[in-house]
Amino acid sequence: MSLSKAFHRPPAKRLPPPMIVRHVAHSPSAILPPACETVAEPWGPVLPVAAHLRCRVVRQVTAEMVMLVGERVPLRRDRRRTSCHVLQISMYVCHVVLQISLTDIGYSFGRDRTTVSHACNVVEDRRDDPAFDDFVASLERVVTSVFGAPGGRTHA
Repeated sequence: MSLSKAFHRPPAKRLPPPMIVRHVAHSPSAILPPACETVAEPWGPVLPVAAHLRCRVVRQVTAEMVMLVGERVPLRRDRRRTSCHVLQISMYVCHVVLQISLTDIGYSFGRDRTTVSHACNVVEDRRDDPAFDDFVASLERVVTSVFGAPGGRTHA
């Protein structure tokens, strides 16, 4: 066996793009609201579109607010750290404000539920800093105004 054949890997398979699946009701004439649509992701089971899209929007809003607060162009290691903080803060806000389960948040972000739990604990510990607490509180107000509070309640 030649050396090139021993180390040859087959080409990587590409994952299919997310598909939108509509649940079929018992009668064909029944039209379901968009909340009944689901998204099939390659890394996990089918999620309700509402939870998946809400997590994506929260992540984007968090990234935009972090960019507004930042004063300088970050170095490579600072960009990576910033992206990790954005991910942790957006997971925390999804769980606390939107009351999405840790498992659903994990599927939406492509992470495990224990990673989401760790992110929530990290953000909760960092809220002792007044500047960080003000930032997270303002992000919570923005997300609440965009999506409304779950159950029609206002978030304190």
